[in-house]
Amino acid sequence: MEALRKLEDAQRMLSFMESAGLSSHEDADSDRFLADFLHFMARPCGSLSAEKKCHLISSFLPKISEPVLEAALLRSTTTVCSETCADDFTLFTVDSGNACLLRSGMPMVGLDAMQRANSTLEDFCRSYFMFHGMDANEPKSIFRFLPFLSFTESYIYQLDNINEELLQLSSASSEGPNLPMEMGKSDGNQSKGIHLLEVFKCDPFGPLVHLLHHHGLLIERITTELRLGTEYWTLERKLCHALVKKKKISIEDVMRAIHLKSFDYRILNLLLYQLRGQEVNELHMEFLSVSEFLVEISDDLVDAAGLTMRWDDVVKNNFNILRMLVGVYGASVAPSKLSQCITEAEERYEILLNKLDPDLSSNCRKRCEEATKEGGNKSGHAFGTWNIPPVIADEESYRSRIEG
Repeated sequence: MEALRKLEDAQRMLSFMESAGLSSHEDADSDRFLADFLHFMARPCGSLSAEKKCHLISSFLPKISEPVLEAALLRSTTTVCSETCADDFTLFTVDSGNACLLRSGMPMVGLDAMQRANSTLEDFCRSYFMFHGMDANEPKSIFRFLPFLSFTESYIYQLDNINEELLQLSSASSEGPNLPMEMGKSDGNQSKGIHLLEVFKCDPFGPLVHLLHHHGLLIERITTELRLGTEYWTLERKLCHALVKKKKISIEDVMRAIHLKSFDYRILNLLLYQLRGQEVNELHMEFLSVSEFLVEISDDLVDAAGLTMRWDDVVKNNFNILRMLVGVYGASVAPSKLSQCITEAEERYEILLNKLDPDLSSNCRKRCEEATKEGGNKSGHAFGTWNIPPVIADEESYRSRIEG
């Protein structure tokens, strides 16, 4: 009803503008902007009279330029998003490149991000619902919480889309992972890179934080995981840029990144605790963090055909644990270092698995078996046979061959 009332108010103002000869006669957006401006001018503001308002605007307007508006926008994004989320209004769009656009400084969730989020949501339901005493095969259990879970994961994937574009742009830049400046200034890449980077400079999770807060779902741990998600993307850009430029990378950064990578699963899990009004189970969180680590390694190891480490991560310059270890230790040593990481994690996994409730532990084992079968005998962990594939030692030649 509130939305309908606002629409009626806008239509009345547009009709008034037409009758008063105030219509721009250019396009609907221009007329709507002028209508909103008149609404703003008509609103009471302390003791200001209509005459005083007109005087202020006429004297102040010449000082406003496009750069001033852009600077003001960056400083008002949080406020705008807060008001937007409080009204439960979220903007969705699909652009021609399936990438995120910013309009008025606001991130939009695109169809591509929603489609990419689906596989994560399916896996989350099948692998995490059991820790909440919920049945992933029961539609009521899924759809009860789906709006918040789906929107949150789609929002994260939308930002991930932006990060992936930045990765590709920074690969062509000599300026660094966060300064995609030198990329063929004539084709617009410079402007695009700067525009995309602004997303991460201006509190990228702000709108999501305000929405969760408005619905009483935001807790400090969710805020922390969102911050760690931003840290992961920063690390990914740093590591991948260094790798493609054949610069040194540190094992500390690599291990930090791989442990942060599943931040979206942890956010969904914490969100589900909040949606159900339950306290967070620390044992479950600890167990799942080890499981997430092993799953991330498994996902990075093979391509769709199971022939080599994920070739698309090399071509697209994405984070991949085996590719990073090759960068740190070299092609001959990296596989053994990864085997060591897997062994240590599996030992910890088994210890924590045995601490779980027997029924839950049994369900976890069954889920691992299912995931292993679905992923092929070269995938999975705990019940899968780990097989570290041949590494891609010369990435530059490999990319040239694939892209050629």
